[in-house]
Amino acid sequence: MTGPETPRDGAPTALSWLCHPATLLALVVLVVNDHVLKLTLPGLVTGKLSDVVGLVLAPPLVAVLLTLLVPRLPARAAALAGLVAVGAGFAVVKSSGYAAELASSAWTVLAGPSLVRADRTDLLTLPALGLAWWSWTRSRRRPVRQRTARLVRLLVVLPPAVLAVTATSAVYFPYALGTAMVDGRPAISVGSGYNTSDWPSSVSDGQWAVSDSAAATWRPATETEQLRLSEQDAGQRQACVPAEPHRCYRTVAGHLRVEQTDDAGANWRVAWEVSDARREELARRSPNPGNIDQHYVSRDLIVYPAAGGGHEVLVANGRDGFLRRLPDGGWQRDGFLFREGHRGNFGWYDPPLLEGGGVRDRQTDLLLAVVLALTLGFAVTVVAGHLAIRRGGGRHWWGLAGCASMLFVGALLTGVWNRDSDTGTVMVALMIILPMGALTAAGLVVRAWFEGALTRWIGWALTGLLVTAILSGLPLAGWLGGTPPQSRTAAALALLATVPGLLLAKRIAGLVDPTREHGRRNPPRPPYPPYAPYPPRPSAASDPPNPSQLPPR
Repeated sequence: MTGPETPRDGAPTALSWLCHPATLLALVVLVVNDHVLKLTLPGLVTGKLSDVVGLVLAPPLVAVLLTLLVPRLPARAAALAGLVAVGAGFAVVKSSGYAAELASSAWTVLAGPSLVRADRTDLLTLPALGLAWWSWTRSRRRPVRQRTARLVRLLVVLPPAVLAVTATSAVYFPYALGTAMVDGRPAISVGSGYNTSDWPSSVSDGQWAVSDSAAATWRPATETEQLRLSEQDAGQRQACVPAEPHRCYRTVAGHLRVEQTDDAGANWRVAWEVSDARREELARRSPNPGNIDQHYVSRDLIVYPAAGGGHEVLVANGRDGFLRRLPDGGWQRDGFLFREGHRGNFGWYDPPLLEGGGVRDRQTDLLLAVVLALTLGFAVTVVAGHLAIRRGGGRHWWGLAGCASMLFVGALLTGVWNRDSDTGTVMVALMIILPMGALTAAGLVVRAWFEGALTRWIGWALTGLLVTAILSGLPLAGWLGGTPPQSRTAAALALLATVPGLLLAKRIAGLVDPTREHGRRNPPRPPYPPYAPYPPRPSAASDPPNPSQLPPR
């Protein structure tokens, strides 16, 4: 990007396209629209505006990234690739619900909780690519040739453009916080959040809406009503029909359940409920479900006269939305109230479906099921490695270290199983749990080989890993399909499925030859020849006799 331009170097022209006034204006509008206008003026205009400016900004951004990856890519090829990729991807995602779900999952991993909706009416914004092409035709005449100018534009414009495209406005999921009565009219508090760090906890964390038509239509509460509602105590868990004091309704703590009595509390029966097993399945099909016993529960209720006679009951069910008993005695899940405009009335989001679409609605759970099955396979391999090392005479701390590592992996997996944040769950599973489990198992296998494990033992150890992953994956696959409905049952069955792998690990421990290990690690040396004794020192030669001392002849 900083070198001189060559005939096949498209970087200077692509960068000029990214810095064209039309592209920069699209960048500013996208940021303001996603983070300001959508919050204050949600609706059709702001939604379509994001698509229009995104189609203007994305092609030059893709072209610049392509020229960074392929430095000699011609400018025209980079521009055409950016336009075609953005246009085709946008058309597919907006036309297919399944493609939109995949895009939501990918964007959630990259930029946090995100929601991409399939809406064929958004295809009407595709002509905005013509504006992107027009800005390209103007930019290719003035490529950025100087090194310093290219570097400055790259550092100043590229990061905000990437953040604007990926870090769109956070997706907040609605929350039915509570109910109340004000001047004989029903009122409800609606909040929002996306994970445990900011889920609302009380009615004061939401916005109040009041109905003047017995829950047929809703309007924002006035300042006076807001003040009076904020001064009230927490919502009622039990309320009686004004005209029939012997008939009462109550919510059951920790459950999606409403009970009814017709004899002033002497006997209670279930009037409406979602069973705990079905509630867990319902919750885990939602993004970032968090603590199910906290967020998917009946919080409080009110009872009020119906417009045409009789009475109605309105229940706040947390992340499951609002529940209403109709005058004819039937129960209806109304969903979530949302404001249609900055000063407009309210409409209703549909409640979560009680019957899901199968595994495709539980993609994060699918990842967790695969990670759990592989982790159990890694654990069985660690046990096999420990038994082999002990059989070969190795030190016991190898097994202790492997078990400690797998316990840490299990603790992490347990911590992310509740899916407080799907983004964190995916990152921890892919970046920590799987690599750590695989490295631990591989380390024990290699050490067992050094301790004398035969090649057949390695094959059987890997077979045990595969068999354990498959057997433990069977109940987890059933859990994803709804049988068993509760995760604790599926996890218990998955743990039970490790028994064959553990028995195999114990049996193949005999495929270890300690002498083979000794011969490879400490080959015996031939004995050194014994030290030969030093030869005796020759006796010192006597000095020749003195002639004067010789006897006479």
